[in-house]
Amino acid sequence: MALVILTMVEPSVIEERIRAGVEGVTHVEVKDLTGTKDHFEATVVASAFEGKTRVAQQRLVFAALGELMNGPIHALTFKTMTPERFEGQA
Repeated sequence: MALVILTMVEPSVIEERIRAGVEGVTHVEVKDLTGTKDHFEATVVASAFEGKTRVAQQRLVFAALGELMNGPIHALTFKTMTPERFEGQA
């Protein structure tokens, strides 16, 4: 019988990981969608996304989150934007 350890993740930890792992982050907003600390929604704005496809942008975020995506984070939906696009929405 395998031992399963459930770890809850604070939104602030996700934000810290993204800021540390994605170059040129200017804005990160992370919301806990269910209150269970395993289903999240995020908006990430970074200069590192310039000239990259949406898939490449997502890969940068997933890489920054590392092992959190293998268990503690059950679901994550997110938007990635360049600073220029983000400011154009204001």
